[in-house]
Amino acid sequence: MTGHGHSHGSADSTLALSAGASRRVRLLLVALVLPILVATVLGMIALWPSADAALGTLPVVGDGAQFLRGTVVAVTDVPGEEVRLALEGSDSVVPVQAPPEILQAGVDVGARMKVLFIPEAIGAGSPYVYVDYVRTTPVALLAGVYALVVVLVARWRGLAAIAGLVVSLGIIAVFVLPALLGGADPLLVALVGSSAMMFAAVYLAHGISIRTTTALLGTIIGLAITTVLAWWGTSAGQLTGADSEGALQLLSLTPGMSLRALLLCGIVIAGLGALNDVTITQASAVWELHASAPEASSRTVFGRAMRIGRDHIASTVYTLAFAYVGTGLTTLLLVALFERALVDTLTSGEIAEEVVRTLVSSVGLVLAIPVTTAIGTFLVRSGAAADRASRAETGTAAAP
Repeated sequence: MTGHGHSHGSADSTLALSAGASRRVRLLLVALVLPILVATVLGMIALWPSADAALGTLPVVGDGAQFLRGTVVAVTDVPGEEVRLALEGSDSVVPVQAPPEILQAGVDVGARMKVLFIPEAIGAGSPYVYVDYVRTTPVALLAGVYALVVVLVARWRGLAAIAGLVVSLGIIAVFVLPALLGGADPLLVALVGSSAMMFAAVYLAHGISIRTTTALLGTIIGLAITTVLAWWGTSAGQLTGADSEGALQLLSLTPGMSLRALLLCGIVIAGLGALNDVTITQASAVWELHASAPEASSRTVFGRAMRIGRDHIASTVYTLAFAYVGTGLTTLLLVALFERALVDTLTSGEIAEEVVRTLVSSVGLVLAIPVTTAIGTFLVRSGAAADRASRAETGTAAAP
């Protein structure tokens, strides 16, 4: 038994089970996955945005105004002309109006800035207004380091994962965002877009096999649970989605947009990464446990895999919460300044949205673990049973 278990690596055990799986198991997988894939494709076709919903169609500035870039050469105390900027492609050094929060953070000589030139402001102060820093180079370098580290450590699997990420982000840019701006139902867009992203990410990063299909099914079931809970949570909690400045600005630009439905869409998409993480881990755990003890019963494999899953649940409980605390630290500090009860703070406006987002994603994630484990256990044991039956019929002994 031990020799047989050690004769297969993780990939070999997956391939062996895939090749030896019974026709019934293969048909079951096709029957479960194919309708979801077909529904996803048909959903994308039905919800595909029209040409007038393309991104970048709204003008940013008025006639005559233009964005310029330059390098900071000096910082002064002159009101309205605090920064001196050497414009790119020109020998000119111009004064720039910078907001107080930028000056307070400190402006470094040599930093690159983007400014807006407003001709109408000539004669009434500096016509050059600060817009943002130019961060293209450092962000590109960081992205390059990230890709290099992933490929060096995970090799071809890491490269495939990056490809899956690129395709998923492409789905968001080409389908999800234009469809939402085009007036499509945000919940349907979230479901169809999330399903498409999962098919691309899972199969590109991990290949097509019973193991990865198990993880995909677990992810989709977890996604369905998350969607139902998000729908109930936003409705029962009277969450409007209109508690941020960005949401109100979006509503003014797209009056027909439902901010509550958009919030629901965001909750569904936000949990995808962590959800896929736990389902892939659980599917791999089931296969590795079976490979190490091929004769173990389904109950034993499920129980051992769930012990791994419980550890994952324990760590995930605070992972999502810490992620929000980190990203929402400014908001938390702001509300902490006021004399309010903790319950009132956690259930108010923008913070309540994040609390519901975290709880809903966590519930869907936790429930996906036993579901994925059960599916994986059934499939891996069915494949092993088919192998034994095939050998018995042909009189072939198991490989040493």
